[in-house]
Amino acid sequence: MSKTNGKAVNLKDKLDGNELDLSLCNLTEVPVKELATLTKATVLDLSCNNLTVLPSEFCGLTHLMKLDLSKNQLVQLPPELGRLVSLQHLDLYNNKLCSLPVSLAQLKNLKWLDLKDNPLEPSLAKVAGDCLDEKQCKECAARVLQHMRTIQSDQDREKQRRLLAEREREKKRELEQRLLEAREREARKREKAEEKERKRREYESQKAARIHQQESEEKTEREEQRHASATSSAPKAKVSVIGALLKLLLFLLVGVVGAVAVCQWTELRREPVCRSLNTLYEEAVSMLQEQEVVSRLLQKLSPQQQQQQP
Repeated sequence: MSKTNGKAVNLKDKLDGNELDLSLCNLTEVPVKELATLTKATVLDLSCNNLTVLPSEFCGLTHLMKLDLSKNQLVQLPPELGRLVSLQHLDLYNNKLCSLPVSLAQLKNLKWLDLKDNPLEPSLAKVAGDCLDEKQCKECAARVLQHMRTIQSDQDREKQRRLLAEREREKKRELEQRLLEAREREARKREKAEEKERKRREYESQKAARIHQQESEEKTEREEQRHASATSSAPKAKVSVIGALLKLLLFLLVGVVGAVAVCQWTELRREPVCRSLNTLYEEAVSMLQEQEVVSRLLQKLSPQQQQQQP
């Protein structure tokens, strides 16, 4: 059922064989769902209505072979119009169409087309012709199909060109991305190398500092050892000198004692040297005896002085 001016219309009542006449029904919308159930209605007349657009679902009526849309208010046709592959006759007389969908090129079975009394684009109007009789409408169908195929081919080429251009841009972007990633990898590699070189220099510097410090410590230690050695060797040298002097004195004393003994108790005492030596010996003994007498006298005097003191 469909509605025209609020009244329900039974489409089956409009069906006569394979022809469905919905002209002069004041339709503003096409009853697509109901039409889809009437697959044997291959001829559809929707002329003299108030249709402004056709829904995209209308293009699913692939059983249609003849379609009359003349004397409506259509301003455009659905882009999917090319799905009506069985369509042979299309009447678009007296509408408000400026252009046709490119998919019209897919209507390989289209043999008749009327486009007169439409505000067509100049190029399309020139291709369509006058459509004043059967012959011109058939020629219109052939020329328009060829024109649409040319437009479609141009669009396909343009689409392909854009696709190729987009692929080229994508390749360029990928190449730039790879180059950027390569530069970033190189930058990271340089940074790592620089960091490694910096650490190596720091290590070498620290190693040199440790070696210098170690050498300084060793030098200081050697100087301290030399100083300590020099300090400890001075008393030893002094002791050695004193020891040598004592030995020399002892040797001289032994020599003198020996000489005195020889000059006292041998036949050599009459010799001039021995006489002088004996004289010296006797004087020395006398001095020692006097020294002993004085010492004893002092010892005696000392207690007396202590007793005299109050």
